[in-house]
Amino acid sequence: MKLQNSLTDIPGLRVGHAQNEAALTGCTVVLCEQGAVGGVDQRGGAPGTRETDALHPMHLVQEVHAILLAGGSAFGLEAATGVVRYLEERGVGFNVGVARVPIVPAAILFDLAVGRADVRPDAAMGYQACLNASTQPPAEGNVGAGMGATVGKALGIGQAVKSGIGCSSLEISAGVLVGAIAAVNAFGDVIDPASGKIIAGARQFSPQGMPPDPEQPFADTLQVMKAIAGSRTYGFAARQNTVIGLVATNARLDKEQANKMAQMAQDGLARTIRPAHTMLDGDTIFALSTGKRKMDINIVGAFAAEVFAQAVLRAVRAARSIAGLPCAADFNVRI
Repeated sequence: MKLQNSLTDIPGLRVGHAQNEAALTGCTVVLCEQGAVGGVDQRGGAPGTRETDALHPMHLVQEVHAILLAGGSAFGLEAATGVVRYLEERGVGFNVGVARVPIVPAAILFDLAVGRADVRPDAAMGYQACLNASTQPPAEGNVGAGMGATVGKALGIGQAVKSGIGCSSLEISAGVLVGAIAAVNAFGDVIDPASGKIIAGARQFSPQGMPPDPEQPFADTLQVMKAIAGSRTYGFAARQNTVIGLVATNARLDKEQANKMAQMAQDGLARTIRPAHTMLDGDTIFALSTGKRKMDINIVGAFAAEVFAQAVLRAVRAARSIAGLPCAADFNVRI
């Protein structure tokens, strides 16, 4: 089986983006209209989510019909209404007798400080993302939920680096697949695990009128935090972060196992983002199981972490400079 390193390699999934390029915000939908067992793991201290409780064990609903990732902070959750309308029009949803109710969990990231704060993903944009959805590999970088994504905000948004959205997939064994999509809007720096180097993060301040040092462009968020640790008056101005995403497999999982896969996928986030899961982040990862193939959840979860880490790196590498913010490709580092 030839994979395209995309979430859409997982059978039963379609992915669509919609965005407002002038306002620098957007949303991304993952459609699973035939139903998929869902799970979620939320670790950051500042999340914005919808219908995540339904994904936990001991809850009635067993399958979801779409997952929405959006910009716009809490305002962006409105885009899920458009996804629900799209699915309802097609007779997709949980049968309650008098209607079918689409189950659409969602998570948002904060991009209001990058583009226009008064323009956010809404129901119309969520509906358009569904119309745009396909089984083809989705675009990466400055699209969908990654349109206004940035990383490295310990020194403020002015010293941040443009990020975006990225995908990855791999075959574990004998046709068992795992894939991921990540919209990367982290407080911390993005690290390449292969080299241990920062490839995108908080940028050093440069003397007025001077360009940044291309050999040492990054401040290293951990060092920034260490330097201010003894201050009684500091406060991070950049409470504007969240990494949101999804891992999926065609292995057969129940809800408990799907939640475990989402939990293990957070390890991929922690391998590539430093620091991760702070009170300034809302790190949320969904999980979907679409198939019937047998595979040990420990194996599926281990590789879910791998593909999520790669999706994070691809999100940064595919991003392009915008709104005065440079991207990883602008620096003299191996990306």
